[in-house]
Amino acid sequence: MARSVLVSGAGIAGATAAYWLQRAGCTVTVIERAPAPRDGGQNVDVRGMGRDVLRRMDLEETVRSRGTGEVGLRFVGEAGRTLAEFPAGASASGEGFTAELEILRGELARLLVESCGETVDFTYGTCIEGVAQDDAGVDVTCTDGTQRRFDLLIIAEGIRSTTRNDVFGGEPDLRDLGYYTSYCTIPRTADDQWWRWYTTTGGRAVQLRPDNVGTTRASLNFRCPPTGLDTADREAQVRALQHVFADVGDAAPRILAHLAKDASSLYLDRIAQVRMPAWSRGRIAVVGDAAYCATPVSGMGTSLALIGAYLLAEALGECDDHAAAFAAYEEKMRPIVDEAQKLPPGVPDIANPASLTGVRILRAVVRIAGYVMAVRRRWGRH
Repeated sequence: MARSVLVSGAGIAGATAAYWLQRAGCTVTVIERAPAPRDGGQNVDVRGMGRDVLRRMDLEETVRSRGTGEVGLRFVGEAGRTLAEFPAGASASGEGFTAELEILRGELARLLVESCGETVDFTYGTCIEGVAQDDAGVDVTCTDGTQRRFDLLIIAEGIRSTTRNDVFGGEPDLRDLGYYTSYCTIPRTADDQWWRWYTTTGGRAVQLRPDNVGTTRASLNFRCPPTGLDTADREAQVRALQHVFADVGDAAPRILAHLAKDASSLYLDRIAQVRMPAWSRGRIAVVGDAAYCATPVSGMGTSLALIGAYLLAEALGECDDHAAAFAAYEEKMRPIVDEAQKLPPGVPDIANPASLTGVRILRAVVRIAGYVMAVRRRWGRH
């Protein structure tokens, strides 16, 4: 029996779920709060089983061809001096700091939406305002005034999902890692194709990453307990960044100068993992960051979104009973999520030291690691 499914969120998890759900015979509608497909966002990478999902969608080579062109990671010190570099594909697994499939988030989401074709109905500029479910279906009221009934609802709204909170009775357990991270897009000047990472005292880091559209993606990260800055307006967020990074060199002054003129691309949030005891309730399931955000620190957020969406749709295609399908999805996905959320000891603090001594130790460690990798490359050993 064909199911009608509403997917809330047209990001990576939502678009992937829509693709596989319609392949499983479902009638799929996707709604997205943004007024149009989002073309912004930072560099994301696809690893492991996530690549398998793209391959099954015949998108792997397309994603590779639309890559950012990032050639690897350079840790830099004062005056921009390179401390160590880690070229893409230099590790034994080929999955080092820079993955083989490295693409802008907005570009990947667009490719996923386009892959759905005309059989999936995408509506932008609206979101869920109210949800009610019974044994037979889910009634959804949207902010554009529409009211519809679906067999199932899939929530793919991201870490701050209000629909998830309404359905599950409040915000899930968030494992806060003690940091704020901010992203923006700035004009490209003399930037090259290396990911550039500068760390200084106070747990502060400045990063620049290349893209393939003529600009540079920048980030400012810093240690800080939760203060509510993530929910403040952009003007307040810019002032906070100016205060925190006022005495930081490297690319920080350039980034702050741009934000003072144009903060439209700024995105700031807490670094936190989402922990939910269950990913479904009745006829409603959660996928992607809304269910199991692993944080950018893990390097697995995009891959988890792809894998989870695929496994959820696969389970619904194989089971007539939605409850059994949701249980199968969780049984397969939970071990993958648990592994991705296991951060190495000391991460992320070890890469963002608070003291000058800590910064010096970090720089010494990356120098040694970079030297060892260079020697191995020279001798053809990984």
